[in-house]
Amino acid sequence: MLKSSDSEGKEKNNHSNSRWNINFLLLLWGRMVSDTGSRIQLIVVPLYILDQGGDGATIGLFSFLALAPALLIYPLAGVLGDRCNRKRIMVLTDLISGILILALAAASYQGSLRLSGLMLVQMAVSLLNGLFDPATKGILPKLVSRENLPRANSAVAAMRTLSGLMGPVIGTSLYASFGISILFVMNGLSFLLSGISEMLIRYRHERSRDHTSFKKALSDGASFVLSNKAIRKLCLFLLAIYGLVMPLFQVLLPLFFRTQLSYSDQKYGWVQIVIMLGALFGSILVGTFFQSHQRRALSYGITLLLLAYLAFSGLTVPSVFNRFEAGSLAYLFYLAVAAGLISAAVTFINVPLQTFIQEQTPENYLSRVFSIVGLISKGGLPFGALLYGAALARFDIHWVGLMVGGLMAVLSVIFRLHRSSDEE
Repeated sequence: MLKSSDSEGKEKNNHSNSRWNINFLLLLWGRMVSDTGSRIQLIVVPLYILDQGGDGATIGLFSFLALAPALLIYPLAGVLGDRCNRKRIMVLTDLISGILILALAAASYQGSLRLSGLMLVQMAVSLLNGLFDPATKGILPKLVSRENLPRANSAVAAMRTLSGLMGPVIGTSLYASFGISILFVMNGLSFLLSGISEMLIRYRHERSRDHTSFKKALSDGASFVLSNKAIRKLCLFLLAIYGLVMPLFQVLLPLFFRTQLSYSDQKYGWVQIVIMLGALFGSILVGTFFQSHQRRALSYGITLLLLAYLAFSGLTVPSVFNRFEAGSLAYLFYLAVAAGLISAAVTFINVPLQTFIQEQTPENYLSRVFSIVGLISKGGLPFGALLYGAALARFDIHWVGLMVGGLMAVLSVIFRLHRSSDEE
């Protein structure tokens, strides 16, 4: 009885029964600040690389180093997140990232920054982000009450989207006026501020009694995911989302703009803003109106995703866009709305799935499970981009979009049938 009472006391120290609490707000603030800084850097560095004589291959390498190292370290990060103090992991990774990026700022200011040094720092920051991410997702259920978990996940998604909206505007304006050094300073300071914010979080770490080897701990996490039928299916569905849908924004959309349409780069930027607004709108809707109806939000998200993707694909058919005059704002509006609805639908799917995994996973497995889920889902993005590229080399853009839309329709039916059988 004493142990039960003590456990309840620990939970109250970690989060209150109120909708929001200072611990969660500190986490949210830290994420927003560091995400904004990171987004600024990721938007501007490719421009800087070109200005320094780099080419498309160099930009591709930078983009690869911004993602791949984090994916590679995810398995280790999951084990560390379940065994070590998650708050301490978050603070240390943010502070080290800030110091490394401020070193870039100093080198740039002195005129001694080389592209090779920039790549090495980017690789190190990506590794640190890979350690940070599972710890963050593992700590969130300890900072808010169970009934507020869907709203908390929606708030995190909304803040990250807001950072994505502010990053390009702030970054391009400052780079054009002051150069790259000031942006490195801003990003470095954003990580330091995030680390300081996380230091203030009241989080009681329960020392792990698991003394098994790293290999065994990782194997246990993978076994949990594979043995949990619901989580296993959700991982496969997320893999399909990241592999089939997300490359639309990175591969198909820019290619369509460059080769088939006659809009300016500014108009392309407008479409990107609508895409980010769609994600923000989706996260707000899920957190506000579907707090207690996560399954319904997931069902709506799947339906909306399928319809919006098919509408977008239909707009790429030559007989459709040729009906509009060159540079037509009406056509641009329809295309942007379809892309924005796809982005909103992805949020409608991601937030309930993340909440479900958090609710179904024991506390001592949370970081490992999210590292495996992240590896599976985000790992689908580069492979999906390769598949899109190979398909676009053989088929016209509209045929690729329609084929992917048809495949998504089949997968959606399969997922719904499996969900119905599980509920029965």
